[in-house]
Order: sequence, then C-alpha cells, then structure tokens
Amino acid sequence: MSRVGKYPVTVPAGVDVQIAGALLTAKGKLGQLSLAIPDAVEAKLEGGKVWVKMLAEGKGARMMWGTYRSLINNMIDGVSKGFKVGLEIQGVGYRAAVVGKNLQLQLGYSHDVVFAIPEGITIKCDKPTSITISGADRRQVGQVAAEIRSKRGPEPYKGKGIRYEGEHVLRKEGKKK
Repeated sequence: MSRVGKYPVTVPAGVDVQIAGALLTAKGKLGQLSLAIPDAVEAKLEGGKVWVKMLAEGKGARMMWGTYRSLINNMIDGVSKGFKVGLEIQGVGYRAAVVGKNLQLQLGYSHDVVFAIPEGITIKCDKPTSITISGADRRQVGQVAAEIRSKRGPEPYKGKGIRYEGEHVLRKEGKKK
C-alpha cells in the first residue's frame, strides 16, 4: 500500500498557497489553480509546507489521502514550473500550424482539422511536424494532448499519424503474396 500522503508538499519561493475552508488555492508566476478538498482529508499549511491528514479511518479516506496529496503537489508544480507534452507528426504531407487561437492540422483528410486552443493552454509548433503543449494544469495539458492525438492516431503499418514524443508504435507486417 502506498504511503504518499505522509510526505509534505514543499511550497517553493514565488508560490502563494491559501487554504480557505475546503478550498486550496495556489498562485504562482504561471497562473492560479484551485482544488476543493473532500471531507475525508484535511490540508494544513505549516512552515512553507502543505500537510495532508486523514480525518477518518477506512479505505476511502486512505485513498483520498494519497490522491489529494498528489493533486496538491501537481498544482504547486504547475503554477511554479508548468507542464509540457510533446507530439510528433509522421506522414507525407502531414503538418501542423498555429493560426490565431486555433491549431490547424493537415492529416491526410480532404479537409484541414481545426482544433480550438483552450484557455490556459499554450501550443507551439517549432517545426511543421512537432507540437508542444504547455500549461499550468497537468490534467488539462494531458487532456488536450490526447484530444489532438485522437484526430489521427498512429497506424501500425506505416506508422503515420500523431504520436507522443518518444512513443514507440508496434509495427505490423503487411500482406504477403
């Protein structure tokens, strides 16, 4: 059983953490994030560290203890350093470009795929075949990356499509005569 919850979350310089009732708010150079704390656990700010304690005994409280400690850690990391996910595009004629507040993808369809960039997310295309997604909220960055990848996931025969940076795609052998 994991005991992640017993370790405190250190608050780095430049990050302001406030706990008002059951709402924890972290504010840093990359933005502000809030998290509602459930009744099973309690968060306290003591000496530049956030401690998460269980208020009840039982399996559910123990699960919330570790989960909310990790969520608080991700919030504090997000507002101080941020999170990044890289995507690679492979395929002849496949490319991406940021046009205004949209990501325009050419993925071999008869039309361009236009993806609206959500608030709080920054998308950069250094090359036409690479996309970098960054933001303060780890969940939102991962969700946006998954949605973009779903527009044309990698196929197993030629490997064409959108994949995560460093992702290995299992390749299949084609038809035999």
